[in-house]
Amino acid sequence: MTWDTEQAANQSLGLGKGRGAKGRGRIWNRLPARADFLRVSAAGLRRATPGFIIQTAPRAGTDLPLRVGFTASRKVGNAVARNRAKRRLRALADKVMPEAANPDHDYVLIGRTETLKRDFAAMEHDLRQALKKLASTVAKP
Repeated sequence: MTWDTEQAANQSLGLGKGRGAKGRGRIWNRLPARADFLRVSAAGLRRATPGFIIQTAPRAGTDLPLRVGFTASRKVGNAVARNRAKRRLRALADKVMPEAANPDHDYVLIGRTETLKRDFAAMEHDLRQALKKLASTVAKP
């Protein structure tokens, strides 16, 4: 499959252009700008788990696909360790976010040192539980 046909297939599925649509089976897009990360952080809705921290904020414009951002500070380790942590978080988002996340919200997953060590199945369970708790927090008046 060439890139053009792959892009056309993604668009037919409702996937936009960008990194999230390049044939990896993702139905979410990345948060594009620092301002989006700051907006999600300022919203104050967050859950900490042993393997990562998740933050969320409601977003206007529900026609957009789910958006997720990934970050890891220098506390996680050197550049190689931070990139590995973000890769694990992206894989986690690929697996859990499509069915468990609210498409009207933006999410930021923040890597911790445990992101590198924690069992993937345990992190998957943590993400599902955190998304449920965040959804119930948002639902309260």
